[in-house]
Amino acid sequence: MAVHLRIPIARRIPILVAAALLLVPMSCAASPAGSSIPAGSAESAGPPPEALVTHIVADYPHDPTAFTQGLEFRGDVLYESTGRVGSTYVRSSTWPADTEIARADVTQPWFGEGITIADTDQGPVLWQLTWRDHTAIARDPATLDQLRTVTYDGEGWGICALGDRLVRSDGSDTLTFHDPVDFHVLGTVRVTDAGGSVDRLNELECTPEGVYANIWTTDRLVRIDPNTGRVTATIDASPLRRAVEQRPDSAGIDVLNGVAAIPGTDRFLLTGKLWPVAYEVELAAQSTS
Repeated sequence: MAVHLRIPIARRIPILVAAALLLVPMSCAASPAGSSIPAGSAESAGPPPEALVTHIVADYPHDPTAFTQGLEFRGDVLYESTGRVGSTYVRSSTWPADTEIARADVTQPWFGEGITIADTDQGPVLWQLTWRDHTAIARDPATLDQLRTVTYDGEGWGICALGDRLVRSDGSDTLTFHDPVDFHVLGTVRVTDAGGSVDRLNELECTPEGVYANIWTTDRLVRIDPNTGRVTATIDASPLRRAVEQRPDSAGIDVLNGVAAIPGTDRFLLTGKLWPVAYEVELAAQSTS
C-alpha cells in the first residue's frame, strides 16, 4: 500500500530550492585553461571594446607583386610570407633598409599563409602555414631552411606566438592553440564582440595587450583577449586604404593583410596584398564627433 506523506508548505520550499540548484547548468562553472569557450558565455562578457584608429607615422616601399600573408619582426629583421600556388615564399630582410637576408620558395603546390617565430627548448622555430594543404612548415629562422612538416585539421590563415603556445586562425570565429614544438592542439576559443561571434579572422599578431587580427576583406582589425575570446578593441584602418589608393602605383591592390608589432615601440607595420607600400602606424582613440 502506498504511503502518502504530507509535507507542510513551509518545509517544501527548502526542498524545492535545493532541487532547483541541482538543475543549474554545469556550464556556469569556470572553463579550464585551453578548453573551448562558447560564444556569449560569461567568460566572453565584459566592457565594450575600445574604438581605435590608425594614424600613419611613416611609409616604406613594399613589393607590389607580394601577395602578403604574414609579417613578423624579430629584432630588426622583418619576415614576410606570401601566398598563391607557384608564388609562395618566405623571406627575411633588414628593416627598414630592406636588405634581403634569406629567402625560401615553396616548390610544392602549396598556398602559403601566415608565419610566426616561437622560442622553444630546442631554439627558435619559424612556423609557416599553408591554406588548404593541412601542412605547417617548421623552418630555421636564420637560414629559412625547412626543418620538418606537420599536419593539422582545417585551414591555415594567420598564426602568432603567445608565450608557450601558438595561436592559429582559419577564417572562422575560432582561434586554435597549438604546442610550439610539435603543433598538437591545446585548445580553442571563439571570438565574440558584445555577445556575437566575430568571424573571418585572418592574419594575427600576438602582443602583451592581446591578439590582433585583421578581418578578411575589410579595413578593420580587432584586438582579442586570448583567454576569453572577447574583443577588447576595434581598429579602423581605412586611413591606410585611402592613402594607398591616392598613389599612382596602386592599380591592382588587394585587401589589407599583414600586421606586425614593431619591437621597442607601441607602433605597428601594416600592409596589404599587392600593396606597393607598408605603413608604420600608431593607434589612437577614434573621435566620436
